[in-house]
Amino acid sequence: MKKNQLVLMLCLCTIHLFSQIKHGLRDDSGRHVVPRGFVVNTNDHKGEVFFNSDDYVRMVRMGANFQVIRLELGKLSSFPGGHLDNQYLKKLDTLVALGNNHDIKTVFKMTVYGVDKFKWEDFWLNNKNEYDTYIEAWKVVWNRYARNKAVVGYDVVNEPRKLTMDISYRNLTEKYLIPLYQKIIDESQKINAKKKILIQSIFMNKGEGVDNNQYAEITAPINRKNVVFAPHIYQSKIDFIKPVLERFDKESNLLNAPILIGEWGMPTFAKTDTLISGKLGQLEYRELYIKTAEVFDKMGVGSIKAWFLGNRTMQNFLPGGPSTWAIFSDSTDVGTVERKYITDVISRPFPQIIAGDIQSFLFNHATRTLDATIKPNNTLGLSKFFIGANRHYPDGFSVLIGSDIVLYYNPIKNLGLEVHKSPKEVTSSNFIWDEYTQKLIVLQWPESQNELHIKIVPGIRNLD
Repeated sequence: MKKNQLVLMLCLCTIHLFSQIKHGLRDDSGRHVVPRGFVVNTNDHKGEVFFNSDDYVRMVRMGANFQVIRLELGKLSSFPGGHLDNQYLKKLDTLVALGNNHDIKTVFKMTVYGVDKFKWEDFWLNNKNEYDTYIEAWKVVWNRYARNKAVVGYDVVNEPRKLTMDISYRNLTEKYLIPLYQKIIDESQKINAKKKILIQSIFMNKGEGVDNNQYAEITAPINRKNVVFAPHIYQSKIDFIKPVLERFDKESNLLNAPILIGEWGMPTFAKTDTLISGKLGQLEYRELYIKTAEVFDKMGVGSIKAWFLGNRTMQNFLPGGPSTWAIFSDSTDVGTVERKYITDVISRPFPQIIAGDIQSFLFNHATRTLDATIKPNNTLGLSKFFIGANRHYPDGFSVLIGSDIVLYYNPIKNLGLEVHKSPKEVTSSNFIWDEYTQKLIVLQWPESQNELHIKIVPGIRNLD
């Protein structure tokens, strides 16, 4: 399959030998993409949720280039209590269009919300052809977006459960889950084989987690193409973050599928918004999120944060009081008041899309420095770095490219990028600061470069 035929083709490092990042994606031009974004809910515990264009501008200015829209099975299927809701389909169309208008790609994720008494134990046994009913719900979505390039994939079973079923997690995975995935993938690829299928592992019962991880291990291959491993990580203990991600990496090898973290980040408690230090305080959360983000960056994996919502609902599902995954604290369906102790970590600088190969990248939160190494290929088009200067560099920032190019942005003058140092043969107008989207856009990299080291550092004309 040629590069210009690919739609966000995921490439393993065995294919792109120059890239050290195993889990990278490719867009239809062959550029290296790192997906980041948010779970977008169509409802919460108080009813429907509605988004507008301003909400998507906020997403972009927080570094989003992907959204994962959470589907409600009850509005797409004939399971008890459910029916196909055409108004709901129009709402999905609107969300996809809003994302596309702001350069945000879409993945759909199916949840079992809206169905009367959905029982996983009955579902696995499939005595009433539940699999076919489930796939028919997906077919509505697959057919509707088969030719829509803004929709790149489908997360087909969200957090599947064992619950009271008398079976081991390994046997449930190998006897039921993997065959179901194979059936779903085969049906999806009859409609459009280029769309990505995201898969998860079994969500374990409370108290049965391993190494503080409540997601069972994938123990068998799927043997299908265009599969993405989309595990969730809600890790509350710093020492377990790296081991859990290393286990996921091992599973991705077995699946022959790159990783996109489908959800991450411990939920915050109501009391966290009022506490700086101590147990459940904001400093504790910030450190936990930073350590998680560092592992993501070092692995080069994309990540999706739940939820892009306000705080009109909280739940008592954890010891410690009411808690939520919402990233905004105001009491509305879609908020604007950020929980900055987590959003500043979520919205950290990164190479978003690169014409070439991303070799490595890491944002150092202590020094506010982004280090990235790339192998450029100007034939693929332009590149974009999300900087987030409005939150990370209110004092301005400098862009260091190799040892010869130093550009800087002065927020007081607000004149775009200025040149401090550059060889004559380099066209400085190829480097553009987009204040609206908070991105550095590179139209063309310097020629005759096998590999480039790029640093984004705080301050004006900072040569460190």
